[in-house]
Amino acid sequence: MAIKRFFATKDNTITNAFKDGWTTRGTGSNMGAADIMEVFSIYGQSSTASSELSRALVEFDTTAVAAARTAGTIPAPGSVDFYLRMYDAEHVESTPRDFTLTIAAVSQSWAEGTGLDTVNYTDLGASNWVKADSSTNWAVQGGDFLTGSGDSLMFTSKAFDAGTEDLSVDVTSIVEEWLIGTTGSYGFGVFLTSSQEEATQSYYTKKFFARGSEYFHRRPVLEARWN
Repeated sequence: MAIKRFFATKDNTITNAFKDGWTTRGTGSNMGAADIMEVFSIYGQSSTASSELSRALVEFDTTAVAAARTAGTIPAPGSVDFYLRMYDAEHVESTPRDFTLTIAAVSQSWAEGTGLDTVNYTDLGASNWVKADSSTNWAVQGGDFLTGSGDSLMFTSKAFDAGTEDLSVDVTSIVEEWLIGTTGSYGFGVFLTSSQEEATQSYYTKKFFARGSEYFHRRPVLEARWN
């Protein structure tokens, strides 16, 4: 099997989690320069019914993918599969089990930002939970994604059993839609399913290495595979 990898050009974690003291949410925080991305749902930490969410964003240069196809480096549609690969980052906090992540195309452009603080959410900037960039809000707080009934080619899912697995998921249909220009290529959102984000239990916390990680071979990649 032949493989060509395209490394992420942007990534970020956006969250509405509470800051220290559990009175103010970190919705304006940016973690675009952090070396990890984080996905979680925390239930009942601030009050008996409070909910805190975290989602990951990751984008790739699809012009580079298109150029590789034009050059004959990767095959024509139907002869190549594309996989999103994100690598588990071990940590000492609780890791959820038996959960499913949604992987969906982002529907508008967004800024990576330069924030680093993934603990206290003190670095402000965009993108964040509210804003896609410094001048544009998300249409829906938490990010805009193509997950509607008419967008079946633009999202998929991946189940995790132990919770410490790497993410490797077939995103061929999404990438091919980007390459033919059906929609703008603004990357992927990675987050828990709506039922798990709304559950009366916590899924805390799944971490992935980001593109700024010192571990080069653990950075997120879009992988083209063909025989």
